[in-house]
Amino acid sequence: MKRLITPACLMVVCLLLLAEVAARVFFAQDISGRFDYGYNPQAGFEEFADGTVKLFRAGGRRFHPQTFSRHRPPGTFRIFVVGDSVPRGPSFKEAYPWFLGDELRRQDIAAESINLGLPGYGPRRCQVVLKKIVEYEPSLIVLHINDTNKWEDEREWRRSQEFKGWHPRHWLMKVFIFRRLYEAKLEKVFWPLVPEAIRLKYAANDADAQVAAAQDPREIAARIRLARETAVENVAMLRQRRIPIILVTQCRLAEDPRHGFYLSDHGLDPLGESLVGPGTYHISMKEVFSRTDFRALFANFSGHLHKEGHQILAHAICGKIEQEQAGLGLPRPKVAVAGRLPDRPIMGPEPQPVIPKP
Repeated sequence: MKRLITPACLMVVCLLLLAEVAARVFFAQDISGRFDYGYNPQAGFEEFADGTVKLFRAGGRRFHPQTFSRHRPPGTFRIFVVGDSVPRGPSFKEAYPWFLGDELRRQDIAAESINLGLPGYGPRRCQVVLKKIVEYEPSLIVLHINDTNKWEDEREWRRSQEFKGWHPRHWLMKVFIFRRLYEAKLEKVFWPLVPEAIRLKYAANDADAQVAAAQDPREIAARIRLARETAVENVAMLRQRRIPIILVTQCRLAEDPRHGFYLSDHGLDPLGESLVGPGTYHISMKEVFSRTDFRALFANFSGHLHKEGHQILAHAICGKIEQEQAGLGLPRPKVAVAGRLPDRPIMGPEPQPVIPKP
């Protein structure tokens, strides 16, 4: 009778065990919350005994590394910016939360502006982050409302639930390496190597499913509905806690073959306006950028901005804070600041489309 456990089998098992231990010991932060896929409130937040909170890049959350005190220092105006890759920006110091804090400090306001933008996050996962940061005594929350990334939120929720529990059928997926290999297959790392007949038989391609969802009218309507539902819940929660909020409704660069480039808000601006009330304010990115030569400010058609676009948006939010400073509990600036960004030139009452060259 052949031996079921051979030396080669034992060696493979030992190597897997060593790899698993090494991953969990030496890459503990990277693995933290990895298989909660953004639905673990604590992922990416590390709290120390001295009251310091550190943001780090954890599994499922790629925060810009930042540090702040758990309890807001006296006299400090603390801003948290929550959203997707648009507020996260091209880099930490080229994103508008950085420019916003810098501009407020130049106006003699002791301001903290903390960037919590996360790539691929939709309304549901942004809401998880929002519920976490109310613990840290914000003076103001800036929340981006976008109707994209719903599909990613739902996919990650399914993944987070798929292997919960300790039933024997889930044991293999408790091993970090096996779980990552499983994800890699779904994320199309090995997909091109698999014959098409097998791909069609066993699974749908994530990328293809995402494109299909983006073009489905029912899915588009569901995205807007979810954006509204979560925004209403978020505003109600913050009003109950008496935390002011600025809702930033995002827009994207779009192109019409006949009329050129234009800005599209996908119907989000009316949603933002409908929620304005005590402690709740609204800024439309479409309105802010429609008065500029906007084509050069957008990095692509998904709404991402270049550095100059982030500076303009920071200036607009700073203006809203100045306008509503009494409601936000801010004293008027003691002195005018010479280094403040100048107002951007108005290009006209309506944005002029740029006709693409033939």
